Amino acid sequence: MKPVFADTFYWIALLNPRDAFHQRVLDHPPRTIVTTDEVLSEFLTYCASNPVLRTAAALIVVDILADSDVQVIPQSRASFLSGVDLYRSRPDKGYSLADCISMMTMGQAGLDEVFTNDRHFEQEGFRPLFRDPHQVP
Repeated sequence: MKPVFADTFYWIALLNPRDAFHQRVLDHPPRTIVTTDEVLSEFLTYCASNPVLRTAAALIVVDILADSDVQVIPQSRASFLSGVDLYRSRPDKGYSLADCISMMTMGQAGLDEVFTNDRHFEQEGFRPLFRDPHQVP
């Protein structure tokens, strides 16, 4: 089975049992996952203001980095610049820089599926696995 990219959405839903997508994430068949340092950084930033989530998130990131079924693409000047190029080329979109880096990473790795519900990935031709087809864009 082809690897799937995990967006920040996935790690948040996995961590937080109160997240609306938590059970769906848990029920999703296991696959090799690809993510980036930037996604993990965004995940940690999201959890930073809640001491309980912050502690749990830090432990999850340590586990992710040690998990042989998760490939974490490291930050680099090249990935940053390719993300900035996409960010700059889409002034009409609300893409975050982390999303742009993720999209560029996915393209370079030949990945087309992503664990997210973020329509931005859909707008760039990727398939968000948690996007409701009836959801308003």
